[in-house]
Amino acid sequence: MENKKEAIAETVEELAKRYGQEELFHEKAGRSLPNREVIIEIIRNLQKVIFPGYFAVDSSAENFPKHYLGYHLNHLYDRLKEQVQVALFYQARGERDRKEMEEEGVRICNQFFRRLPYIQDMILKDVQAGFDGDPAAKSKEEIIFCYPGLFAIFVYRLAHELYMQKVPYIPRIMSEYAHGETGIDINPGATIGEYFFIDHGTGVVIGETTEIGNNVKLYQGVTLGALSTRLGQQLSDVKRHPTIGNNVTIYSNSAVLGGNTVIGENTTIGGNTFITESIPANTKVSAKSPELVIKQPKTEVASANVWEWEN
Repeated sequence: MENKKEAIAETVEELAKRYGQEELFHEKAGRSLPNREVIIEIIRNLQKVIFPGYFAVDSSAENFPKHYLGYHLNHLYDRLKEQVQVALFYQARGERDRKEMEEEGVRICNQFFRRLPYIQDMILKDVQAGFDGDPAAKSKEEIIFCYPGLFAIFVYRLAHELYMQKVPYIPRIMSEYAHGETGIDINPGATIGEYFFIDHGTGVVIGETTEIGNNVKLYQGVTLGALSTRLGQQLSDVKRHPTIGNNVTIYSNSAVLGGNTVIGENTTIGGNTFITESIPANTKVSAKSPELVIKQPKTEVASANVWEWEN
């Protein structure tokens, strides 16, 4: 009978061999990937800046707002700059000068931090859309503090800014963190307008080249996806995902697929629909309901004493 030592020794030999053969596992001289934990820390601290008083107990936000902002933003700038420079250097694989990439990291962070007031404006509009669109919401504070859809949108709006500046790795680390926390998968490359709301949210997927207008509302299980990805990397930078016009509502478990598919403004897409062609504006789309079979209840005596079997 094989013992523990032999099993582990054989596995060590096989894995060590793969370590040497697989290029992905080779040490990249002087280079490393961004630190996922630091990226998550940055997201959580940016929550404190965008929503003061909600995710930290700190009276200085109200009493000394400039001091509060200066302290947090100074720290966040340094943390993000370090991670952006690490990501740029790793991707460059020695093909670019380190000083050039350090300067690019500074430029990217300057642009990102200048965009924070815009991001705050956009996310506050998303909060308003959530409150206006959900009769179960008791307050806008509840939307900010509790709703997973808003958290996913918040992280998307941060990640999108870095995506637009072609920062490698970090935008996707951000979006996948939100995906894991909420079950909502928004690619940072998607373009999303004002007053966006995701109700319930679990299972929502929004692909990289999706374009979404203003005042759009999605429910759980909605997929805005590609018709086919069989060509793999050949489809990179190709419009693969749909365009959703202004004032569109898409109900649960519906799929809208394809880069040429356009959903016109003021349209409502009913639940459980599968759409691969454009829909004109001011339209209501619904799937034909399956036939229901409803049996009358048995008497109390019959239901207690009779076992019914149907094949």
